[in-house]
Amino acid sequence: MRAARAQYRDTLPGIRRRRPRTRHPRSTGAARRHLPHPSLPHRGPGLRTGGILPLATSEDFIATGAELGVILLLLTLGLEYNADELVTSLKGNARAGLVDLVLNAAPGAICALLLGWGPVAAVAMAGVTYATSSGITAKVLSDLGWIGNRETPVVLSLLVFEDLTMAVYLPVLTAMLAGLSLVAGAVTVAIALAAVSVVLLVALRFGRYIEAFVASPNSEVLVLKVVGLALLVAGLAQQLQVSAAVGAFLVGIALSGELAEDAQALLAPLRDLFAAVFFVFFGLQTDPTKILPAAGLAAGLALVTMITKLLTGVYAARRAGIARAGRVRAGIALIPRGEFNIVIAGLAVAAGAHPDLGALAAAYVLILAAFGPLAARLVQPLLTRIAARA
Repeated sequence: MRAARAQYRDTLPGIRRRRPRTRHPRSTGAARRHLPHPSLPHRGPGLRTGGILPLATSEDFIATGAELGVILLLLTLGLEYNADELVTSLKGNARAGLVDLVLNAAPGAICALLLGWGPVAAVAMAGVTYATSSGITAKVLSDLGWIGNRETPVVLSLLVFEDLTMAVYLPVLTAMLAGLSLVAGAVTVAIALAAVSVVLLVALRFGRYIEAFVASPNSEVLVLKVVGLALLVAGLAQQLQVSAAVGAFLVGIALSGELAEDAQALLAPLRDLFAAVFFVFFGLQTDPTKILPAAGLAAGLALVTMITKLLTGVYAARRAGIARAGRVRAGIALIPRGEFNIVIAGLAVAAGAHPDLGALAAAYVLILAAFGPLAARLVQPLLTRIAARA
C-alpha cells in the first residue's frame, strides 16, 4: 500500500499528495458539515425517532461527539492538501468540475422536487448525489492497481474540485436549513467566500508562521494545539454563520509538510472514534422501518447517478487525452458514495428538511458504497481486453 501510494504521488503533475504515516484510508469529504444554528446538541429528541430502543441519558453525549466527529473529519481532510494544490486544481479542472456538478447534483434535486419535498430538501439531496466518496475511491484505485494509471490524476482533481465546491455549497445549505432570508443567505455565502479566500491567502503567504506556532516536539502538545486551533476557527466560523466544518477544513489546509503528516497520524484514532459517533448519530435519527420502502427509489436514483458519474469521468479523461479504457476506469472510480453524503443527509434530517430524506439517503449510499467497488472489479477484465485490442 505504501509503495503504491508513493508511485501514485509521483505520477501527479502539479498535485502533490502528502504521505500518510499510518495505514488508514483517507477520510473525505467525506463528512463536511456541522449545522451551526441550531446546533446538534440541542436536537436530542431526534435521537428517539430512529433505532429500536429509546435513549434517555446519552443523547447529549452522542450529539456532541457527532459535532466533534464532523470537525475532525474535515480537519484531517484539509491536512491531505495544501493551498497550492487547491489553487492549481481549481485552475486546471474547472470545466470538468462544473460538468461533474451539473450532471450529478441535478438527479438528487429533481428527485426531491418530484416527490414534493420542497427546495430545501432538493438542495440537500443535490449534495447527497453529487459528492464521490474519495475514501472508497482511493481504496479501489489501490486494490485494483490503478494508482499509477494516467487517468488517476484526473480522478483526484475532480475530488479536489468537489471539496472546493463544498466550501460554497455548505454555507448555502446552512442558510436554507436555518431558515434565513434571501439577503441573510447571500451574506452568509459572501462571508464564506471571503473566509475561504482569506485563509487560502494566509496559508500561501504566512503558512510557515502558523506552522511555527503549532509545531511541537511533544506529540500530546501537538494534538492539543491542532485540535484547539481547529475548534477555535470552527467556532468563529459558526458565529459568522459559516460552516464550522469548513473552518476546520481550512485549518488543515493551512498546515503542510512534515507537521501535517505528524498531525494526521496522531489525529487518525481520535478522528475515527468521533466519526463513528457521528454515523451512530445519523443512524439513530433514521427510522429503520422506512429504509426498505425507500429501497426501490434509492436503486433507481443510484442507477441514474452511476451513469452520470461514468459520463463525468469519461468526459474529464477524454479532455486529458486518455484512451478509452482509462476513460471508463475514471468514470467507475467516481461512482462510490460514502461518509460525506451521509453527513449532508444527517444535517438535513436534524433540521427537519423532510422525514423521509434520511431513509432515502441511507439506502442510496448503502447501494453505491457496495456496488461502486464491485462494479470496478467486475469491469476490470473487460477493460483489460479493450486495452489489449487497442
